[in-house]
Amino acid sequence: MRKKKTTKEEVRDGLKRLAFGDITDAVLLLFAGDTFSEEKLRSLDLFCVSEIKKVRAGGTEIKFFDRQKALERLYELSAQEDTQGLGFYAALEKSAAAAGSALDACTYE
Repeated sequence: MRKKKTTKEEVRDGLKRLAFGDITDAVLLLFAGDTFSEEKLRSLDLFCVSEIKKVRAGGTEIKFFDRQKALERLYELSAQEDTQGLGFYAALEKSAAAAGSALDACTYE
């Protein structure tokens, strides 16, 4: 059985797709114009596309999500996870030290 992803994992995966995702299908759409069938359009991976617009001159304009911003956000998430991990480790050390002190205080006969 597959483990359900947390929201944080889904966000991280989405940001990775924006930062490193393939734009081939969007470029195909740009150059194919109106020649794609509805079925073909549904099969295209346009995850990285933020906007598609028909311009008056008859062309198509495609805007993509900002890869740099996605990378920056991924870096921020990574830094937060590192900090949380260090906090857990510090708490674990503190707990172990307290347990050690409690054992030292015990007398054995």
